[in-house]
Amino acid sequence: MATADSPSRSSRYVSDAFYQELVEAFCDFDRAELESRSPERRESCRALLEREARLLDGNRHEDWLALYAPECVYWVPGTPERGDPRREVAIAFDDRRRLEDRVFRLGTGYAWSQVPGSRTVRLIANVEVFDTRAEDIVMTRSNFLITEFRGGETRLLSGWNAHRLRRQGDGWTILAKQVNLIDCDQNLRNLSITL
Repeated sequence: MATADSPSRSSRYVSDAFYQELVEAFCDFDRAELESRSPERRESCRALLEREARLLDGNRHEDWLALYAPECVYWVPGTPERGDPRREVAIAFDDRRRLEDRVFRLGTGYAWSQVPGSRTVRLIANVEVFDTRAEDIVMTRSNFLITEFRGGETRLLSGWNAHRLRRQGDGWTILAKQVNLIDCDQNLRNLSITL
C-alpha cells in the first residue's frame, strides 16, 4: 500500500537539489581516469543493462520497473548535448510516479499508441563503468540500437545510454537513466515505446 510519502503518489523528491545533483552526475562522468578497474563490477553492471533490454523487449514492464529505485528518473533529452532538464525541452522526463502510470497504462491494453503493439529487439554494446565519489554508486555508458516493428513498418532508434546505479545487495538498482538519441533534435514521430 502506497503511503502519502511514497514516490508513487508524489514527486516530492524532484526538487531543485535533485535536478542539480542529476545535472552534475551526468555532465562529466565518462572520463578515462574514472573508469572502473573492477572486472566484477563491470560484468555485473553489463548484466543489469542487458537484463533491462531483455525485459523491455519481452514487454515485461512490471519487472522492468522493479529494476528502478523508489526515487528515480527516466530522461530522454531533446538536445544532442547532455543538457539540463530545467532549461531545455525533454522528449521524456519521468519520475517514479510517471513511470508507474506508463506501465499501468500499457498493461490495460488500451494504450492507443501501442495498438497494435510494437515488437522490439535491443542491442546493448560498448558498456563502460565509471566510479563516483560514492563507493556504492557508479555511472555507466553504453551504446544501443533498437529495432521496432509496428503496424507493418520497421524503424531503427540508436544512441547511447547513461545509467546511474546504486549497489543493492548483490546487484544494482537504477537511480537514473538518460537516453541520448543521435537524432533527438529531429522529427521522431510518436515514440510510444520505452527506450
